[in-house]
Amino acid sequence: MIAPPSSSHRFVLAGGRVQDPANDRDGVVADVWIEDGCIVAAPADPRGWQRVDVAGLVVMPGGVDLHSHVAGPKVNAGRRIAPQLARGRRHGQPAAVPTIHATGSLYAALGYTTVFDAAIATAAADIAHRELAELPILDKGVYLLAADDAEVLAAAARDDRAALRTLLATAIARGRGWAVKVANPGGPAFWKRGRRGDHHDLDTSLPGESLTPRVLLERLASAVGELGLPHPLHVHTANLGLPGNWRTLLETMKSLAGRRAHLAHVQFHSYAGGDLDETSFGSGVAPLVEFFDAHDDLTLDVGQVLFGGTVAMTGDSAAAEHLAYATGVPLVSHDLHLEGGCGVLPIAYRETNLIHAWQWAIGLEWFLTAADPWRLALSTDHPNGAHFTAYPHLMRLLGDAAFRREALSRIHPRVRSRSPLRTIDREYTLQELCIVTRAAPARIAGLTTKGHLGVGADADIACYRPNLDLAAMFAMPAKVFKAGVLVAEDGQPRTAHLGRTLTATPRP
Repeated sequence: MIAPPSSSHRFVLAGGRVQDPANDRDGVVADVWIEDGCIVAAPADPRGWQRVDVAGLVVMPGGVDLHSHVAGPKVNAGRRIAPQLARGRRHGQPAAVPTIHATGSLYAALGYTTVFDAAIATAAADIAHRELAELPILDKGVYLLAADDAEVLAAAARDDRAALRTLLATAIARGRGWAVKVANPGGPAFWKRGRRGDHHDLDTSLPGESLTPRVLLERLASAVGELGLPHPLHVHTANLGLPGNWRTLLETMKSLAGRRAHLAHVQFHSYAGGDLDETSFGSGVAPLVEFFDAHDDLTLDVGQVLFGGTVAMTGDSAAAEHLAYATGVPLVSHDLHLEGGCGVLPIAYRETNLIHAWQWAIGLEWFLTAADPWRLALSTDHPNGAHFTAYPHLMRLLGDAAFRREALSRIHPRVRSRSPLRTIDREYTLQELCIVTRAAPARIAGLTTKGHLGVGADADIACYRPNLDLAAMFAMPAKVFKAGVLVAEDGQPRTAHLGRTLTATPRP
């Protein structure tokens, strides 16, 4: 066991098998030199540098979770609504909504060093940042729900582009945000007026306005692009969780094509079927992947469902109400900081449930049929689809076709016989797993010093023991460094090192 180097120490990780897709290194045995928390070029004179032997270990950049929910009022509502899922461990599994201190340690124990909370109301930004200041180890940032603010909607409605840019820039600056998030575009305007059924059409005008959700998306994406924010508009489109919503996602992509945009948790937006016929529920992934592959200005995260108990939480109250009605589970809808409220309720995904099995298969279909892993980020929309500590299990499902087939054999028989997943043999390589968990999320987020091991990168590094059981391999890295500090070893935290808050500066 080595002594944990401080960020001011100079040391070299020697002899590891480097997975660094951003620099075209795939299992190359190489040394990684670290000084003052950054990766540097090999020195002309290595005397005085501490040597850390990582021979035989797989060396990767620290993981980047592009879309998670870890802080703020909605997360705390989740801790309250299901306290049995928020305390310690149950049946060997971590809490579905762990405390902020446990969150940082659990992420680091997996080799993750950066996380973004994907939905913070502008009015709740200060509260969220107070909580995130206590998040140990990780660098962190927030996406602000600025598109819900009444003044933003009004500027978009009158197509006042200068005012829209100013309002979004002010929200980012005051809320110390990294990106602008839209959840169910225009949804709060319908929600506050008691209208539930007709607002899912992107071309239905908002009450009292000529503005439609489609036009709102277009104007927001353009404004965010003009502001030069590192991450494009982060889009949770309408109709989340409803049968037949693949058409809404396709129309969303068509509206955004030609502008940079990121599509959130697409698994929840990729369903075939009709409202009254459960048997018609199924996958709408194929036409979506075809369009996505042809438009490289779009990126996405999947929002994979994995089986087990968790807590759903969303700023899309219409979706939360629908889920509560469908499951009979009590719903908390609080609106102290969000125009349209935020729905929170416990949920348990079951292998033998027809809908849950389809959700599981649809997410994997996205991962395994989309052509370019550089435009995908691995996520479970934590905690909505599953806890982030299930990422190693998901990585094995992607990288081990035999393991995936065995899992497929246990789910609802109708899904087994109809899902395209049954004919897909693709297996992710270690390099592709590194892309979707590190290199691609960092690139999509606009983090130039994350997701790679080149000179100038942050010394956020995870070292794993090779194992054919990918779940075991990625569940317990041998060593994890954050800014050159050893923060976890063999699944155990080694220091309470505090990471940075990542904030963006809009273009003037």
